[in-house]
Amino acid sequence: MTGGSPRLGLLIGVVGVVAVALGLRLFSADVAKSVPALAFLVPVGMASFVGGRRVAIASALAAAVAYDSLFVPPTGSLRVGLLQDTVALVLFITVALGTGSLVAFESHRRRAAQQRVQELADLHSHLQAAVAERDRLEEETRRIAVLEEVDRQRAALLRAVSHDLRTPLGTIRAVVSDLRAGTSFDVETKEKLMDLVLRESERLDRIVTNLLSLSRIEAGALQPEVYPVDLSDVVDAAIERLASVLAHCVVRVEIGADVPPVVVDFTQMDLVFTNLLDNAARHTPPDSAVTVTAATSGTWVTVEIRDEGPGVDPSLGESVFDAFRSGRGSTGIGLAIARSIVEAHGGSVRLGGTERPGGRFIVHLPLTR
Repeated sequence: MTGGSPRLGLLIGVVGVVAVALGLRLFSADVAKSVPALAFLVPVGMASFVGGRRVAIASALAAAVAYDSLFVPPTGSLRVGLLQDTVALVLFITVALGTGSLVAFESHRRRAAQQRVQELADLHSHLQAAVAERDRLEEETRRIAVLEEVDRQRAALLRAVSHDLRTPLGTIRAVVSDLRAGTSFDVETKEKLMDLVLRESERLDRIVTNLLSLSRIEAGALQPEVYPVDLSDVVDAAIERLASVLAHCVVRVEIGADVPPVVVDFTQMDLVFTNLLDNAARHTPPDSAVTVTAATSGTWVTVEIRDEGPGVDPSLGESVFDAFRSGRGSTGIGLAIARSIVEAHGGSVRLGGTERPGGRFIVHLPLTR
């Protein structure tokens, strides 16, 4: 609402003044002179409220004319007889104009206030719509980000599977094809080929185990069943499983008898050290050493797996623990699984510093739970 209705206000003023004049003429002999003056203020106020300031002035002048001609002697004309009647007329005009202007001003303020309230309501409505749209867009952005991450991991998994699975499968298929074709091999060569098939089969088994473990970790189903375990037994089991993988290097285990048992899930911790030792074996050169050491400090035991390979690029940092990290060329989930399992036991896995050559992974495990 931007203003009043001048035409309607003027109509109310004219009709109101005429009605008051006719009504008071019927009782002109019985009313005091002040009554018409007060009565004419009513239509002036109503007209001002509806029509605004200009209508207020017009209505006040119309009421003044009616009041002067009908109730101020000599009646029937616009002339004013006595001084007091002149003063009364001037006062009436002043009061009527003032009343009309004040009512018109307050009416304008009321309309302006209503307009501001309506504008605020509209702004609030638009703001709520904008907030709802923003929330919708944020949710859509999150959904797209999740889908993009899923697509990224799926593409990385496909690349990794094509590399990590097809390579041992290709080796096994080549050996089996040669044997079925009746190719003549001496006993030593046959033994090497059979060992190769065994190693590649074990490699496939580790890859599948890691993929299944990763799915269980993401589903929150990989809960450790802990009990006291001799750390040497866990490391020895992992080394035995990786005997063919570690055959090209020297494995040193330096876990003293003073290292107490750790409260862990043996099977899961076996998977941790299997992945860490497999990673070390893949990056260490022939005839070099892979070393496993352990030491206690308070209520913690620290295990270090160290190789003599090229080491980890410092720029990679903690991203080496990300599953399916791009550019790795393999599934790369072994380190991610190792960290998830150790953290589920209340411990941590981190990269060692670069003060020594080769790659270093340091595992912290609590002695009690």
